[in-house]
Amino acid sequence: MTFKRISPAFCAVALVVFSLPSFAQHGAPPADAPAAKPAEPMKNPLPADKSVAQTITVNGKTLHYTATVGTIEINGKDDKPAGEVEYIAYTLDKPAGAADRPVTFAFNGGPGASSVYLNMGAIGPKRVNFGNAGDSPSDPATLVDNQGTWLDFTDLVFVDPIGTGYSRSLVDEDTTKKLFYSPTPDIEYLSLVVWKWLVKNDRLLDKKYLIGESYGGYRGPRITHYLQSQLGVAMNGVVLVSPYLNPDFGDENLSPIPWMTTLPSITAAHLESQGKLDDASMQSVIAYTEGDYVAALIKGNSDPAARDAMIAKVTEMTGLDPQFVKFSGGRLETGAYLREVHRTQGLIGSVYDSNVTGFDPYPYAPSSRANDPMLESIIAPTSTAAADFITHTVGWKVDARYEALSYKVNSMWDRGSDDLRNGAVGDLREAVAADPKLRVLIVHGWNDLSCPFMGSVLTAQQMPVMGDANRVQVHEFPGGHMFYTRPVNQSGLHTLAETMVSTH
Repeated sequence: MTFKRISPAFCAVALVVFSLPSFAQHGAPPADAPAAKPAEPMKNPLPADKSVAQTITVNGKTLHYTATVGTIEINGKDDKPAGEVEYIAYTLDKPAGAADRPVTFAFNGGPGASSVYLNMGAIGPKRVNFGNAGDSPSDPATLVDNQGTWLDFTDLVFVDPIGTGYSRSLVDEDTTKKLFYSPTPDIEYLSLVVWKWLVKNDRLLDKKYLIGESYGGYRGPRITHYLQSQLGVAMNGVVLVSPYLNPDFGDENLSPIPWMTTLPSITAAHLESQGKLDDASMQSVIAYTEGDYVAALIKGNSDPAARDAMIAKVTEMTGLDPQFVKFSGGRLETGAYLREVHRTQGLIGSVYDSNVTGFDPYPYAPSSRANDPMLESIIAPTSTAAADFITHTVGWKVDARYEALSYKVNSMWDRGSDDLRNGAVGDLREAVAADPKLRVLIVHGWNDLSCPFMGSVLTAQQMPVMGDANRVQVHEFPGGHMFYTRPVNQSGLHTLAETMVSTH
């Protein structure tokens, strides 16, 4: 997930080079060279990898698999350990001689989010309830068999970046920021984690896929392209869930695109609240957004009739107070909308799904002072479920707390980098251009305002067709940023991904 409040390199290349097996090619030291100093023992190392046999029943079929909690070591320029990356892998048991299975690597976002959301909310073999209207942080964090798991067609590896889950840096804060909390170094060391896991588990020759959610959707194209062009590992397909692809849509006082991205999601939330949300209705919303709406925005005050007609139409589409829409000029700023839409009930909507609400603890403040209501509700169940599974079910004992969502990592992240401002669309285009068989599946919830689906629709529409036009697809589902937590969406997401894997 991408962190949102309602108010809203060369050294890294060296890290990769000094961590790859090719480092051994430098040859042996001279015979008279002084003996190398033994490496200092790591303080309080994380436990050795631990595995446990598991069984689930999915749609009447019993799956026997192994759950493994393990670590990948990342070395710094001095070839000393700089970080330990913890992961959870699920591998289906198979008889001797059976065909090799695909493997999928999963990353969430934030920055500062662990992979527990995709793991225990979307595609892992077990799931816990969170993120939907009516869910409470104090509900039992009970894991149940996930009927939407992807384990029936691919093995799964969920990676927790440094500072999330149980993954940790072993260097000082300044070095940590340089090695792990900046956009490009983040891509390089996480790509190395994928490489090292494949080598460690003898899986280099298997089909490989990647799924990334939110900021993980920014990571997805960049990791894919970096693996493909620098580390020599090609992904067969990429799934981007509510991706953070284009961080900059232009000056909102001039460009219509920022408002084009939010209007459809706001309208979707209103349609859902009335029980009228369906694909046909949303296609009509998209057509209006790309037609009369954008035309009226561009004309501005030069065409008062078109402006007034647009404001009336936006009011009708969103169900908002006519005066609010009028004073907004039909340009619905996200934070203002989230306070307005449920204000009469004393509630505030979530940027991840405005129909998921919480009580507004500061209703008379001029702007929202509270954290996002969905963020406030999901940390407890996901942290508890993940920690209990890892330490109790698997038995990987560690004296630390599980960081499902680290505000410290998020606050330390380097947001001044051009790599972040430029987004991931360039890497997406180049990865698709370089591999004529690579498949890309972009999936969104209609109601998401943190990473609105319309941004991906516009991005995909502007990409050149490179071979098969179906290689890059965008699909939408009812719900918000974490639409996958709704059971009604499980089979649809499963079918799309399984089709992609069977295609290439």
